[in-house]
Amino acid sequence: MLLYKIMEVKPFMAKLLTTTAFDGYILKELQLQTFTGFTISGQLNEDFFSKEELEERNGITGVFWSEVRQIVYNMIKGSKTPLSLKVIFQLPPQQCLQILETLGGRLKPNDIGGLYLNIKFEKGELSVITGTAIKSFTMDKSLEHEWDEQVGRMLKDMGIAYS
Repeated sequence: MLLYKIMEVKPFMAKLLTTTAFDGYILKELQLQTFTGFTISGQLNEDFFSKEELEERNGITGVFWSEVRQIVYNMIKGSKTPLSLKVIFQLPPQQCLQILETLGGRLKPNDIGGLYLNIKFEKGELSVITGTAIKSFTMDKSLEHEWDEQVGRMLKDMGIAYS
């Protein structure tokens, strides 16, 4: 787990809300405090979809950021800054597998509960915190370190300043 303190809030929020930069992530949960509180669970309501539509999702039962980004943007846009925002993203399983492959098979796909990005804005400060869920005990921290480094590279590639 690594905490990246974002130095400039507006450029990061613009990337989050108005570009496709995070669209490939699964939204696990969103909490937003403006004039009232909003919560999005990120859990897909499977009854809403046809069998064919569910099959196209390849077993992913969460919603992608791309499916709710515009809705969240509309809740935030205006002249006032939100009081707080908390977003929990999960890296899709296929991308987790790609990271595991780079590590040379030290861990198995069934060992991984998920790789997470926690975005937290509160009192004018913004941070991105990485998270790694491994289902069984291991002393091997290579996945955690690789995920931390990938998030740092992603922020750098986006032109986001952090400490």
